[in-house]
Amino acid sequence: MTASFRIIGSAVPESPVVLSVPHAGRAYPAALCAALRIPAASLAALEDRHIDAVALSARRSETLLLQDAPRAWIDLNRAEHERDPLLDDGARRSNLSAKVRAGLGIVPRRTGATGDIWRRRLGADEVEARIVADHRPYHQALGEVLTRARQRFGVAVLLDLHSMPPLPGGRTHVVVGDRFGRAAAARFVERVEAAIEMRGYIYALNTPYAGGYILERHGRLDDAIHAVQLEIDRSLYLDQRLDALGPGLARTTALVRGIVDALTEEALGIASLAQAAE
Repeated sequence: MTASFRIIGSAVPESPVVLSVPHAGRAYPAALCAALRIPAASLAALEDRHIDAVALSARRSETLLLQDAPRAWIDLNRAEHERDPLLDDGARRSNLSAKVRAGLGIVPRRTGATGDIWRRRLGADEVEARIVADHRPYHQALGEVLTRARQRFGVAVLLDLHSMPPLPGGRTHVVVGDRFGRAAAARFVERVEAAIEMRGYIYALNTPYAGGYILERHGRLDDAIHAVQLEIDRSLYLDQRLDALGPGLARTTALVRGIVDALTEEALGIASLAQAAE
């Protein structure tokens, strides 16, 4: 275990499917709390609230990377250059992504509900220290685990788990992201879609969430490493306040387990075909 994340399961994966939970961290360091201009409880708006409980309940033998540091400290789903010039002295002011302009860079500047988070600007060295200590180690570890899974099984599949607030209209329960086909082969996405439909949920593909830096970095189709992002409506597994775990946890866990099983079956099928062709 490192200061900011855990690897749960074998470092040499027992399954071709690897799980990642980058936005559920709730271990708020004292240095973060001291720098806030808002109550620390307000930062829950940035969390994928308790999606780690779903992942831990759904996991069997799969290797899981679970971030404990909060998203407010460092956002693992942003690239290192996505630094906010309105917050970070080390940021560049050119070619800013829409997320950075909205205050959701590698260190978030604001939440939608409470506005600006911090009492002061952050020094370039402060943000760089978080990148070096927390961001790079997570991605290095995730890349290594995926490479070992591909070496063992001939193919690896990352399932990157997130949660979302209920979408307008409330008719979409799950959003599947594959960066419009760039992060995962269609056969894996189709298996995810079928698993969702079989359990009676309504899903959307890539809208409004197509996947971020994690899929961009780790989905490498040429290396037989595929990556799929899953955004799950929080009302499916939380209480009415969208704060604590609710009565839908078991059913949501079964949904994620079904998706993992479908991806595993597809990956092992590819591996069997490759062995037969040798």
